[in-house]
Amino acid sequence: MHPGEHRADAAGAAVRRRLRGVAIDIAPVFGFTVSFAVTHRLVVALALAVAAAAGICVYRIARAESARRALAALCLICVGGVLAARTGRATDFFLPGLALHSVMAVVTPVLLLWGWPPMGLMVGLITGERTRWRRCAVRRRAFTRGNLVMYAGHLVMLAIQLPLFFTGQTIALGSVDAFGPVVLALGALVGWRVYRRCVGAHRCGIPGPLSAEPTPCTPTSHPVERASQS
Repeated sequence: MHPGEHRADAAGAAVRRRLRGVAIDIAPVFGFTVSFAVTHRLVVALALAVAAAAGICVYRIARAESARRALAALCLICVGGVLAARTGRATDFFLPGLALHSVMAVVTPVLLLWGWPPMGLMVGLITGERTRWRRCAVRRRAFTRGNLVMYAGHLVMLAIQLPLFFTGQTIALGSVDAFGPVVLALGALVGWRVYRRCVGAHRCGIPGPLSAEPTPCTPTSHPVERASQS
């Protein structure tokens, strides 16, 4: 198997694992929403959410998964819990996540215009390629197109959640937020397939061993583009 294909398969497998892990990721938000809907007691809902997040953090670390990701998710839940406890508004539990999504909604178009699609950066970290994919114009465009699919799902979720937050509809907001990881994971999977479709049989610029430098790539090296030019 070509080294580039091996890395692509590794990135695709990581996306599928992320999709399977969604059920675990939504447990704190789901627990908060259900308990608040049943008891209407913020303290009970917050306690259940933090306990679920802590349990998931321990579970992921015990399985030798990324400790940084596990701790980041726990911190996000804890910050939301502190905000909601201090203000007494249950909707503030979702404020850190909404703020993070809002920042990404602004930053992503800038990164795409600069030729640094976040999807390419994430795949580079997964495969160990880092940013060497940027030397290939075909792959750079493919990552941008795949990222647009992810970004569209991100904007749809944000457009639904913000009105619910500002109108104080906690249960509805929690229900939508619980589906957020599902939508984002599906967007990542579809975006990855768009990337693979755009790359097609193209191999120029895909590096071999990690110690090797990638071959420089020009846009005209893509077989589809050569056919269109002829």
